[in-house]
Amino acid sequence: MFTRRSAPALALIAALALSGCAAGYTAVAKRNLDVQTKMTDTVFLDPVAPAARTVFVEVRNTSDKPDLDIAQAVRSQIAAKGYRVVDDPDQAHYLLQANVLQAGRASETALESAYSGGFGGALLGGAAGGAAGYAIGRAGGGNDVLLGVGGALAGAAIETFAGAYMQDVTYSIVTDLQISERTRGGSISETTSSELHQGKRTTTTQSSSRTTDLRRYQTRVVSSANKANLAWEEAAPELVSGLGRSVAGIF
Repeated sequence: MFTRRSAPALALIAALALSGCAAGYTAVAKRNLDVQTKMTDTVFLDPVAPAARTVFVEVRNTSDKPDLDIAQAVRSQIAAKGYRVVDDPDQAHYLLQANVLQAGRASETALESAYSGGFGGALLGGAAGGAAGYAIGRAGGGNDVLLGVGGALAGAAIETFAGAYMQDVTYSIVTDLQISERTRGGSISETTSSELHQGKRTTTTQSSSRTTDLRRYQTRVVSSANKANLAWEEAAPELVSGLGRSVAGIF
């Protein structure tokens, strides 16, 4: 029989059940690995004769995962498209320079917000817990304001408990690319300007000009992998493979 004393326990059970349902949904909906690779800007290169299909590849890694190697995957994918990877930049028609800016666990919401916005799970957990906690304390005759605050804290604890059991994990690799294409029978004038800050109030402006035979393009590739309880060891090979295919697709 339902009584005022049993209301807090029933409300807590309901809150835990909701959290359990959320963890179960994550386990089912995110059971398969989902890998996506997005390039911010399209790069069009002029077609060349087979003899000129040569590429110099330089890959740097400034992320906190120095052991991550994407160079081999990039070189292999480019070679598979019929291009010859060379070690001398002066002998290459194309120069590919890549820098890995970030590699590792990332917020899925943050990645989505970079393209179309997103909404975080923590706020949802706190709001639901606030309602549950309010019901628990209200049945016992507590203060409304304090009950709402306590409920929010209870919701955060419930969300943490459920999250520890089943996590929605996303890993990513963010790579900046510069592709240089050697011109045929022409030259290109480059002007570079930069501002150097010295302290908070002093700025030095520098500029330089030169003539080159290279036309340059810049773009960024964002690779992401998502799965319930995903480990980096499972995500990394798929991320690197997708990144290699995306970069090779430029040529």
